[in-house]
Amino acid sequence: MSLSLEPLPLPNPKASAVQAQLKRRRFNSIHTCLLLLNHRLRASHFSVYPPLGSRAIVTAVLKTEEGKSVVTEKTEPPVRIVAVVGEGSISPLKCATWEEVMLHTAKRLKWVDEGYEMVVFPDNLHQSNVQTAVNLQKELLCADILVVVAVTKQDSLNWIQTNTKTIPNIICFESNSDLLNKLGGLYVGSEIKGSFFDSIVGISQLKKTYETMEVVRTVSEAWDRHSSDDIRFCLLVIINAYIRPVPILKNLRAKGFSTLNCMVKNCGPQILDCLMDPNCRKALQCLNKCSPVDQVCNYRCIASYESTKLEAFSMCVLQKNNCLDLDAKIPEKPHVQPMLKFRGEDLRYEAAEDIFVGWLGSFDWSWRVVAGQNPAYDQFPCQYQLFYRGKAKGSFWYEPVFQVKTLEGEMVWRRRKYRVKRGKVPATFFFSVLDNGVVSNEFWTIVDVSEDFSWGLFHYHGAARVAGQSYTGAVLVSPDGAYPKQTEGSRLSSALEKCGIKGWELYTVDNCSCQDPPLGIPEGSSLHSMHMVDVKHQGWASV
Repeated sequence: MSLSLEPLPLPNPKASAVQAQLKRRRFNSIHTCLLLLNHRLRASHFSVYPPLGSRAIVTAVLKTEEGKSVVTEKTEPPVRIVAVVGEGSISPLKCATWEEVMLHTAKRLKWVDEGYEMVVFPDNLHQSNVQTAVNLQKELLCADILVVVAVTKQDSLNWIQTNTKTIPNIICFESNSDLLNKLGGLYVGSEIKGSFFDSIVGISQLKKTYETMEVVRTVSEAWDRHSSDDIRFCLLVIINAYIRPVPILKNLRAKGFSTLNCMVKNCGPQILDCLMDPNCRKALQCLNKCSPVDQVCNYRCIASYESTKLEAFSMCVLQKNNCLDLDAKIPEKPHVQPMLKFRGEDLRYEAAEDIFVGWLGSFDWSWRVVAGQNPAYDQFPCQYQLFYRGKAKGSFWYEPVFQVKTLEGEMVWRRRKYRVKRGKVPATFFFSVLDNGVVSNEFWTIVDVSEDFSWGLFHYHGAARVAGQSYTGAVLVSPDGAYPKQTEGSRLSSALEKCGIKGWELYTVDNCSCQDPPLGIPEGSSLHSMHMVDVKHQGWASV
């Protein structure tokens, strides 16, 4: 089926040769841009589900004795994942063992869906560990996915090859090169030189489906970033593609033609303006290379090439018209308990806001970020937090200032502005921001702050609804961007545990070269409602 587009009318209606050329150029530009976006939409079809007959039926019609029909719902069977890791093998995540990492991943999968069940086994399958082998065999009988990580011993290799032939999905990372990957029941090659992506080499042309290539590429790129979020994301992509839909990955099932129709009907001028702007065009080209739900890749493109044209494009296509027809929700899990007391007293709203305001007034910033958990949003260098009370009664604002190393290698400063409203209990807040044309809503929790204001831990859940992206994260903050003293280690570990975060998940922020940050707050803003910080008595005067 061909797609015919009418060119947008020019301001001057005279039909000159020059205008005709401009019209053709405009039409071709929009058409080129739509082809680019159409490629992105087609690339997002990861819904390679099994035939309908092999999928769980979730509704049923029952006949009662009186002959009436009753519709009942059946719970879908759990998705069963088995992970086998090299015994004692060390991961790149701050030297945590792979067994620790995968056990924690099993817990984090439950935050997405209680029906995702993952068990983890070390590869000590030799004769002296017969019971381990028996238990593993039992789990493999009903496994939907086998994940093999850092398994290199020959006896383990032989055991896995012998006992996993019926498992439909097998993915192997950093393991013996003789192990085979399998997706949807089809082997994905035998020449594994390093990453999972390399294993696509050697697959027969008939099995080289476009969807499989996209899944492999997305999983490989995410795994190679070695973060807890990305490891979980790899498994969710496999579940979404070959077992059953994962709601938070809805963006992988975009609607193609209806999306293009919406864009053409509503956003022609914004498409043209974006294509004619070098930065906006680069942003689209960059985004086209990312998986639609790969937040790390997507946000790096946006932060690298942000412009007013990109904001207008996103505002029209996503925020105003929701052409992708997405509706991400703020995650409910993990449940994070807010700080209840501060300096021996029940924490009130005013005091909680003062904690956010932090060191602003003594310094030019409220807090500096030491480390963060989210790989998309918490890794940027030189992060400054500015919290302040606005001119309007009851208004409260948050402005993060941070550096971005663009994809072209340039260091640039970026700044956002969040409106902050109080939550139902003190130490909880609702944040909202317009970020490059898309609104993100977040729920923040003050988890813990030391009495001397030497450090704090803030947790957030968030979603960019019309972009189809939901996320969680946490930031460790201090007045100077340095880690708290070792004497605070136990308390900090306890605070992280409340968030379901391990210390090895945190990314240390690069605070080494932070020259001339664009700080400052609007004239007429106010700071603390009470005296919270005395720099002279806390030893921070030299910061």
